[in-house]
Amino acid sequence: MEKLPITPAGYRQLQAEHRFLIKNDRPKIVAAIEEARAHGDLKENAEYHAAKEKQGFIEGRIQRLNHILAHSEIIDHTKQKATTKIRFGATVTYLNLDTDEETTWQIVGTEEADINKLKISLQSPIARNLIGKEEGDEVVLKVPKGDVEVEIIKIQYI
Repeated sequence: MEKLPITPAGYRQLQAEHRFLIKNDRPKIVAAIEEARAHGDLKENAEYHAAKEKQGFIEGRIQRLNHILAHSEIIDHTKQKATTKIRFGATVTYLNLDTDEETTWQIVGTEEADINKLKISLQSPIARNLIGKEEGDEVVLKVPKGDVEVEIIKIQYI
């Protein structure tokens, strides 16, 4: 089984979600199912069916998190040799050479990627194009809108 790269912060976040589901959501849904059962006929009991559906979602997510946590490889850039190249965990700022627009992304594992938090997966086309590059390098990024030429202006490991 291939290990899934993840940052220490991403791993802690997934652990916290796992704990929350087990300690909070699971007991609440079990109580909701018991309460719905007490209302009688289960065939026509919408509360019971909704609670069972939610239980299935919660149990599925717990199993998914078990798998992710068991197969993750925590990569802590603070414990690695210093480098000027882009690698996993880097926060990269680049300048679009056509529009002069700056964009910043942190390169993270697939399970912690979140566009709204400016975190992209190591597997994404943008990250794959940036890996191994240095400040000042010009790179052609392949994006859905077409090729975009950018210059890397800042690499940070924060």
